[in-house]
Amino acid sequence: MGYKETLEKIHSLCRFGSRPGLERINMLLEMLGNPQDELEFVHVAGTNGKGSTSQMISSVLRKSGYKTGLFISPYITDFTERIQIDNTPIVQDKLVEVAEYVFSFVEILNKDDIIITEFEFVMAVAFEFFRRENTDIVVLETGLGGRLDCTNVIEPPVCTVLTRIGLDHTDILGDTIEKITAEKCGIIKGGSRVVSSQQTAQAEAVIRRTCTECQVPLVFADESKFDHIERTLEGTAFEWNGLKLNITLIGEHQLQNASVALCALNVLKERGFDKIDEVSITEGFAVAENPARFEVMSKSPVVILDGAHNEDGMKTFADTVRKFMGDRKGVLLMGMLKDKDSRNSVKLIEGMFDFVYTVTVDNPRTLTSCELAQICEGHFPNVSPVEDVAMAFDLALVKALETDSHLCICGSLYLAGQLRQYIKEKLS
Repeated sequence: MGYKETLEKIHSLCRFGSRPGLERINMLLEMLGNPQDELEFVHVAGTNGKGSTSQMISSVLRKSGYKTGLFISPYITDFTERIQIDNTPIVQDKLVEVAEYVFSFVEILNKDDIIITEFEFVMAVAFEFFRRENTDIVVLETGLGGRLDCTNVIEPPVCTVLTRIGLDHTDILGDTIEKITAEKCGIIKGGSRVVSSQQTAQAEAVIRRTCTECQVPLVFADESKFDHIERTLEGTAFEWNGLKLNITLIGEHQLQNASVALCALNVLKERGFDKIDEVSITEGFAVAENPARFEVMSKSPVVILDGAHNEDGMKTFADTVRKFMGDRKGVLLMGMLKDKDSRNSVKLIEGMFDFVYTVTVDNPRTLTSCELAQICEGHFPNVSPVEDVAMAFDLALVKALETDSHLCICGSLYLAGQLRQYIKEKLS
């Protein structure tokens, strides 16, 4: 079985299980010998900021000399990005090898009508791969929620991290911040330590209560402790406890993510990962990258690729665009999925763009370009649905050049994945 056939087989698995719960993944992992029990983890949950925070923590651990696994979701350009060691995606041949091994057990379970989902399968492959490679520590990003997320089969991690929590996946996690936070807090286990981003009052109350019940130490990160902050389209520079740090990540929210990462690294150092020092933090932050998170693809014209796809993310995207572009109107290319709050997301960027091109994302849950265009009507002066994503980018780029405007792409990480390589080749 080759790489392409392996991916086809993985994607043929159902997306969600017939019922929520960890029974299926636990059965599969037990058949594999519970590889997760041989690993150390930083477990990261939240609505927005998980990817950037995970990348910063992973990057510093790698620079500290630890063999560092990283599990993220979703990928941007290639599936192998989901499973990494030391910032290097799993080699395709190795993915095929481990996937074939895990599939042999999936087929046994299938005979008993125990159906493993795609995410459960990929998680099992990652655990098995990280065990085979003898990783020192794994930065493990949850998929959906926390309590019933299949990453939650691990023993108490070295550190539990909660990034910013907002409204998303309300049909699955609940329709209030309190309900969603309770689901995210399901990863909190006695014996770990918890680091949280600054949260809304409702989320903070749930987090504090959960940590008290689990008798787990809790720290809220605070980016207001940063000094001498400089913000440019090159990245963000700041001082932390007298240490000068630079990150290529852009936006106020990335300062928040950086503060969470620094607090988590402090916990890791206290819990035995004592090779973390000022040098590894400085070097790790400087090279940490997270594609499609307000990623500047070009400066002339300014082209920004962002995966903002929910209300909280879209507000952050809007604030960051205004920070760097002021009141200048731009050009927007946008695609969204049906299960996102597209109407409120569009309202948050209303009037910021003179020309909007809507597209159909390559995902079964997508809004069509025409459906999204209808939602955008009345919020922007010129809205054009375009079915072909590459053609839409070409049209938007021409319009940005004609009007001397910036071009932004947002609405879905899946859309970012479709376009990122094309944009790089187009603008090279």
